[in-house]
Amino acid sequence: MSKIYPSVLKRMTLVSIILATLLVAAMLIGLSAGPAGSSLEAVWHSFSSSDDSGSMLDEIIWKIRFPRILLAAMVGAALSLGGLVFQALLRNPLAEPYILGISGGSAIGAIIGILMGLSHFPGVSLTAFAGSFATLLLILLMSSGQSIIVKDSLLLSGVMVNAFCAAVILFLISIAQDSRLHNIMFWLMGDFSSSDINQVVILAVMLFPCFILMFRFSGTMNLLLLGNEMAQTMGVNVRAVTVTLFIVTSFMVSVTVSHCGLIGFVGLVIPHLLRLVLGSDHRILVPASILGGAAYVVLCDVPARILPLQGEMPVGVITAMIGAPLFIILLKRSKR
Repeated sequence: MSKIYPSVLKRMTLVSIILATLLVAAMLIGLSAGPAGSSLEAVWHSFSSSDDSGSMLDEIIWKIRFPRILLAAMVGAALSLGGLVFQALLRNPLAEPYILGISGGSAIGAIIGILMGLSHFPGVSLTAFAGSFATLLLILLMSSGQSIIVKDSLLLSGVMVNAFCAAVILFLISIAQDSRLHNIMFWLMGDFSSSDINQVVILAVMLFPCFILMFRFSGTMNLLLLGNEMAQTMGVNVRAVTVTLFIVTSFMVSVTVSHCGLIGFVGLVIPHLLRLVLGSDHRILVPASILGGAAYVVLCDVPARILPLQGEMPVGVITAMIGAPLFIILLKRSKR
């Protein structure tokens, strides 16, 4: 881990405080919003009340909404950080797990795990990781023979692999007779409806060490932006660092997919906006992406719950409606 100078530490602390405050505000909005009704005042009363009797609204807030919000926050943090790492390693602002097909490969692995009757954890998580890692290797092999940094071919390879993964997913669904896959299409678009506190704890145990490791490599990612040759002359083992970051990022993405399906464009929107505002120092961008991505997905989940007159819509629909136009804008800018 590179040395963090006082000026960088001060800026990192300020940015983290601001984004942490935004995350808390987003979580309060998420707790107070839903088809069953509520308000910030009711949430505060439920939080501060010493009455243990527990009303129906209290049950909804703390046993249904609260685990869901925690799950959304961790998923958003993981996907945002994954997008940031891919963009740093590939030096491509359009690189993102969903666009490159990594999420699609994870979904294929997760569906295969479900069809095999494996437990949600660790069985489905392991098959999802195998799918994401196999997809990553395929993309890198398709994009270049020697170098993994080929901007246009990498993006085109990812788009093609993503389309192929979507076809495989539809094929698996069409031949499946398993009753557990009846709602698979809803799950694939990003579903937090089955969240519970045990699921949140499992996800936290798997993701937090990844977050810490990514932060330790934040200074190294700054050097990688200068080019492989320059980073190597400054003492970076480029191959070892690249492989480690690719594996850890694929693991984070696969874990989130196995828990809640596909949620696209989070890794594109948040890192890009943060880089525009905060610059390219990954020592600041890594914690900012974690907190910003968490707040973003929590906020996206609010309209997913309250807009439909009955039931709810997948949160992936909301993130795609925001992220897809931004992807088109960035793609046009990159062609200039």
